Formats: sequence, C-alpha cells, structure tokens
Amino acid sequence: MGRNRRQYNREESYAGRNGNGSGAVAAKGIEEDGLRVRGMKERDAKDGELKEQELHLEGGNGIATGAAQTTDAGDPPQRASSPVTPAEQAAPLATASSRAELDLVREERDQLMERLARLQAEFENSRRREVKERADLRDYAVQHAVEPFLSVMDNFQLALKSDGTLEQLRAGVELILKQMEEALKKLHVQEVETVGKQFDPRIHEALGSIETKELPDHQVMEEIRKGYRIRDKLLRPALVRIASNKAQVSE
Repeated sequence: MGRNRRQYNREESYAGRNGNGSGAVAAKGIEEDGLRVRGMKERDAKDGELKEQELHLEGGNGIATGAAQTTDAGDPPQRASSPVTPAEQAAPLATASSRAELDLVREERDQLMERLARLQAEFENSRRREVKERADLRDYAVQHAVEPFLSVMDNFQLALKSDGTLEQLRAGVELILKQMEEALKKLHVQEVETVGKQFDPRIHEALGSIETKELPDHQVMEEIRKGYRIRDKLLRPALVRIASNKAQVSE
C-alpha cells in the first residue's frame, strides 16, 4: 500500500508539474513508474523465496542435528575394538585340540575298562572251571582207588556171616588179604622191604634194638608194622627192630 501511495503521489506531481502539459508525457512517466514498481515486486518475491529456502534448510539441519544428538544420547557409548592378538586367535584352535584329545582319552579309557571287565569275567570263569575240574579229578581218583576194595569188603562181610571152623575162617581171611594186596598193586602201592635189609632211616622207623653177635649191626631183624610206598613216594615208614652187634662196632 505504501508503494501504491507513492505511485499515486508521483502521478499527482507529474500532473501538477506539467500543468497543462501534454498527456503523453504524463502517461510515459506513469508507465516507467509502473515498470519500476513491478521490478521491485519481483525482487521482493525472489528475496522471500530465498529466505523461505534458507529457513527450510536450517530447519532440516536442526532436525538432523537433534536426531543425531538423540541417537548419541540414547545409545550407550561403544568401546573401540582392540586388535586381536595371535594368542587370542590360537585360543579356539587350542580348545578344539584339547577337546579332541580328551575325547580320545575317554575312548581309550572306555576300551580299557571294557577289556578289564572281559578279563575279569574270563578269569572268574577259568577259576570256577579249574575248581570243578579239580573236584572231578579228585572224585575220579577216589572212585578209581575205592572200587577195587568194594569186593574186599563184600568178602569180609561173607566171612563174618559164615558158620565154618576156625581153620576155614583163617583160610578165608588169608584169601581176602591176598585180594587186598592185589588191589593195592593195581594202585602202584608196594610194601617196604624190612627183614634182612640194612636199616634205612628214610623208610624205616626203629622201635628198639636186639643185641646179637650173629647179625651185622643195624640190620633189620623184625617187622612190627608194614610200610608202604607208591612208586618212589613213601606213604608210611615200616616199624622195625634192628640188631645191635657191639663186637662189630668195637672192631
């Protein structure tokens, strides 16, 4: 409105200045003033647009800056990453290797425990089998040793039931004794030689001595109890009396 008033005042001044001057000069002045006013308006419009653009840019930067500040204030500060050392790089490999070795040791332990259990079972089975075999062998040996004497016992029982004379009973006992000697021979049991043999403390046991000049000193003169041996092993020594010849000892 101020510019319109100035234009109106200029038109009045032109009219007053010229008085009765020609209208063409007045119209030209008005046209020039109109162009000048239009140029000023255009410049004002451009200045307004530039200001709006600057305000818009400042508002965007402020929003971005505030967002950045909000992000920085809301998020916790991040620590700067430190460089990885060779020891830290090798740590996972060492851990994996240790686990593999541990698994291998555990597998070997399980195999050894399984093998030990099998060996213990085999040992226990072997021990039981050995005990059974020994028992079977002992029973077989007893059976083999007792079987020949069963008939001897039968003959003794028949002798006790007989009504014969004393001579008949004696003859029957002598037959039973021979039968028993045959049974002992089958078991490789032999009598120890005594009478007429030189005294041997390994197979003879002296119960006394008899003084005599007819027999050599320490010769067996009498057998009190028979001795027996099985092959070269002595079962029991023979009880004997030996000769004592002092004349032979003095010589």
